[in-house]
Amino acid sequence: MTSSLFVSQVLSGYTALPDTPSRPSRHDRAVARDLYHRDVRLDSVRHAFLLASVRRHYRDPSLGPLDSIRSLSYFLPVIRQLELQPLDPFYVDYLERKLADIPCPAERSTP
Repeated sequence: MTSSLFVSQVLSGYTALPDTPSRPSRHDRAVARDLYHRDVRLDSVRHAFLLASVRRHYRDPSLGPLDSIRSLSYFLPVIRQLELQPLDPFYVDYLERKLADIPCPAERSTP
């Protein structure tokens, strides 16, 4: 996979998530390029998006709401975690179902 394709796929996945900007910043592009140059697998990045997003939205509601995610860097600790211990494919399926229940950016509207 080329660098530009990897970066494009990472950034499109990132901006499609709940609580992320609709457009990536220059810093986000640099982070995505760095992931490519470190040979991080695209699956690790995608799985980190799933895991972190589900963790955010299904955490204890008594803790109050979290601010929006402002940078792709938010996901770096989870990406590192999954490089060391990848997710079971059945758990990935579970996370995908849970994420489907979270409003996507296109579904968000201001009342």
